[in-house]
Amino acid sequence: MRELTQAEEKVMQILWELKEAFVRDILKEFEAEKDKAPSYTTVSTVIRVLETKGFVDHKVYGNTHQYFPIISKDEYREFAASSILEKYFGGSVGKLVSFFAKKEKVDIQDLDEMINLVKQKKTDK
Repeated sequence: MRELTQAEEKVMQILWELKEAFVRDILKEFEAEKDKAPSYTTVSTVIRVLETKGFVDHKVYGNTHQYFPIISKDEYREFAASSILEKYFGGSVGKLVSFFAKKEKVDIQDLDEMINLVKQKKTDK
């Protein structure tokens, strides 16, 4: 699996939400979210790149295509999180948590929840 560009990720977020869509449906979502909508050809190009990368497939209806994700949001989330963990924290979840705790980006409730998850994991073994 390969990392997505910002534009590709935005289109994938829309496709994951809609489950399947024509390019015009994706454009409507950009407009509904008050994002600056790219042109039709830009979205079409991004979709074709996503197909090449193996994230999206399509069904043909006459001369138009309906696209749908073939990589789930959870699959990509796992890949992206693992990638960040390896690149920036040497694969250590502890270093990741420590980083956010030091930056005060994690509150006490979040830390307690993480501790409880760790305890649960230990008892599941």
